[in-house]
Amino acid sequence: MLTKLSEAIRKKPIIGWALFLAVMVIVFLLGLFAASVTERRAEIASIFNNKKVEFDTIEAKNELWGLNYPREYETWKRTADMDFRSKHQGNMEDDVLEQRPDMVVLWAGYAFAKEYKAPRGHMHALEDIRNTLRTGCPENVGDGPQPATCWTCKSPDVPRMMNEMGIENFYKAQWGDLGAEIVNPIGCADCHDPKTMDLTITRPALIEAFERQGKDIKQATTQELRSLVCAQCHVEYHFKGDGKYLTFPWDKGFTVEAMEAYYDSVQFSDWTHALSKTPMLKAQHPDYELFMMGPHYQRGLSCADCHMPYKADGGIKYSDHQIMSPLKNMSGTCQTCHRDSEEKLRNYVYEYQDKAFEIRDRVENELVKAHVMAKAAWDNGATDAEMKQALEDIRHGQWRWDFVAASHGGSFHAPVETQRILSHSLDKAMQAQLKLQKILFAHGVSGDVVMPDVSTKAKAQAYIGLDMKKENENKAKWIQTVVPKWLEKAKANNRLIAES
Repeated sequence: MLTKLSEAIRKKPIIGWALFLAVMVIVFLLGLFAASVTERRAEIASIFNNKKVEFDTIEAKNELWGLNYPREYETWKRTADMDFRSKHQGNMEDDVLEQRPDMVVLWAGYAFAKEYKAPRGHMHALEDIRNTLRTGCPENVGDGPQPATCWTCKSPDVPRMMNEMGIENFYKAQWGDLGAEIVNPIGCADCHDPKTMDLTITRPALIEAFERQGKDIKQATTQELRSLVCAQCHVEYHFKGDGKYLTFPWDKGFTVEAMEAYYDSVQFSDWTHALSKTPMLKAQHPDYELFMMGPHYQRGLSCADCHMPYKADGGIKYSDHQIMSPLKNMSGTCQTCHRDSEEKLRNYVYEYQDKAFEIRDRVENELVKAHVMAKAAWDNGATDAEMKQALEDIRHGQWRWDFVAASHGGSFHAPVETQRILSHSLDKAMQAQLKLQKILFAHGVSGDVVMPDVSTKAKAQAYIGLDMKKENENKAKWIQTVVPKWLEKAKANNRLIAES
């Protein structure tokens, strides 16, 4: 073969020159590639080795981290944006109770019946928890209604305070008692080791949940941590005992049934329903658990792969910290793996969501009927023994509905599991109604129970006895008088950057 090539070059010297030029181009390109890699490594090393600020302990002020890592910090600040809306919500403050007033009745007797808004970006976490009616208006030390546990997922000040106070003492405190300490929104120190910048777990509830399962979270891989740092907060949890100790109900497994079995075994309930007198469960946001049941997790993807896609700036590759729906940046998220057009991919998502929400809306309506029927049964003399099984169906049916309704993106993360859960929720709601109809008939009620008009949030809240005018007036006054004092105290104590 070499002989033939040599003969060809002898006869046509231009072939030799062409081969020479081709080899030179290849060598040049390889040199550029090697230089690029070397330059990128050098730039990364330069950033890490020339930090402007060194942290010896937990540093909650995100602005200081931004001095060392400006690219990530600038994208993180964009979690304050409210500029995206998909078919089903986005990053805006939508009033969910206004859109779906049945939920007011489902949460009768619980603070969520007063206010429930769609979540915004991480920059709004503290503003939103202060402003919601659910946290009440605490003015003095020891005032309720909520425990300090409610701060746990809202700020990098939380691990700092847990370190200072002790974990149990932190949970035992009242929410209002720490208003001047928990002042920096969800940020860098929640997920990163301040010295190495490695991903790290800062919330004890996740570590403890692993330990109860016989697992060591320190053995998690980097790819696993790219989901586990999210699972510190985006999970189902409850406040255990009088100390309100934050606990993940994973002892029996991650499914909706396994967590239900855990709660039933310890006879836990979040509240007693004001109408049906059912001992209820309130799902929080079981995003990680539902994600685990879906195809992306099962193929090895992490939360960060879709919600924090990589970006490039010169020789630096870094994660976009504007954590939000991948639908806003499909070319950098979905299309890094899928070759369909943005329109097709978006429609796939909407199709999953539409089908799940069709069942969800039906479930909400049937659960409302069950609660109202249960109230009618009690009003007509039903006994605890007669009502036990019907109330259990209501408890289990609404738990399944809430497991889906409270999740962020569950209908896409695990569409098959989501619809399975909702179908069982609907079945239990109907089973409850059948049992209640028999009880009502036994107590002389032969016709249908008249359903109240709860077609708007205002009508639903009036039906369950809420004085929303008073609630809103009290909260508005509290926001204007108490919150500014918290922030001024935080600035004076160097807990907050003065310009914030």
